Amino acid sequence: MAKELGYVLINPYTIRKSRTGGVINRLLSWGRLSLVAARMFAPSEQLVKEYAQILVSSCRKDEKKRKIIKEIEKYLYENYLPKDKNGFYPRVMLLLFEGENAIEELKRVVGHITRVSIGETIRGTYGDYIEENGEIKYFEPAVLIGTTKDEVEKELKVWAKYSASDGGLLKNVISYPPGTIPERTLVLIKPDSFQELSSRAGNIIDRFSQTGLFIVGARVIHMGINQAEEFYAPIKGRLAEKMKKSLIKEVRAALEEKLDFELPPGIEEKIAEQLKIFKAEHEFNKIVHFMTGKDPRRATLEEREEPGPEKCLALVYEGEGAIAKIRRVLGETNPAEAAPGTVRKDFGHDVIKNGAHASDSPESAEREMRIIRIEEDDITPWVKKYYPN
Repeated sequence: MAKELGYVLINPYTIRKSRTGGVINRLLSWGRLSLVAARMFAPSEQLVKEYAQILVSSCRKDEKKRKIIKEIEKYLYENYLPKDKNGFYPRVMLLLFEGENAIEELKRVVGHITRVSIGETIRGTYGDYIEENGEIKYFEPAVLIGTTKDEVEKELKVWAKYSASDGGLLKNVISYPPGTIPERTLVLIKPDSFQELSSRAGNIIDRFSQTGLFIVGARVIHMGINQAEEFYAPIKGRLAEKMKKSLIKEVRAALEEKLDFELPPGIEEKIAEQLKIFKAEHEFNKIVHFMTGKDPRRATLEEREEPGPEKCLALVYEGEGAIAKIRRVLGETNPAEAAPGTVRKDFGHDVIKNGAHASDSPESAEREMRIIRIEEDDITPWVKKYYPN
């Protein structure tokens, strides 16, 4: 069966109530699809209008479907556009999924829009549909999806059309109290969360929601070797001294096991001093290999520039004290040393496979976002790939 492209729009109410992680949890652990792109939107009136028109046009010959589509149209105008006088926009996250029978797979995981079954699907957990005497009293679908190939094509073309103007790293979408100076920080959900069907990425996002910060940017990235080396360059210099400390213990233990004479005091320090650069280089290459899926020691110049097979989900969080709040929830680099309840303690395995990365300063955040090109539009290339006409 040929692969299809499907989409999920995480609604503003779902995002505002910090349910994004739970939704992504279900999508990545229940479905058999690959997450290929993610982008935040602050939809303009033009985007909402065109998207709603496409939805309405799809049900002209279907009286039964028309009722719910009209309700979705009403929902879009009430929830996807700003309501307060300051004009701060609701935030929508668009996720693209690729795979066999993708549209039906997403329908299975998301659930029916009116027949809400408690807890079994995304809408069963996070959505509501209350109807009395044939009149809809309350409607919150949690997410929106396309339901047929033709509809998905038309709907995604509309979102791609406005991806550059309405999407990316959102600015001025959050209203803060006077005197508040918000920060932005980058989080990378690391590749091991995407190597198999897993709820880990969603659970990690759920944990970060405890900070009360706002997601204003999202992108699926495949780091290349050169890109990863630039991203992690600041830690390379620090690695040598860290490696020396571990080498001192390893060298003495190894020599004492192999030699049949007593070692002179301090010899392990001298040997560790000589080896620390080589050990640091080895560990740095392991980090790059893990993040990219390519061995930097064996890659050609051309291969170093190409995106790697491994996947990360990049998220930008905004709010007061964002950097410190995220790092407090993240925990120490070494999961063994991280506090209980932190991301790295609960989801990490070692200092490389430790769940997530987060910026450690405003300068680092700006630098890292530039390197991974957080504002780059990946929605449009995927739409053009599937619908070239």
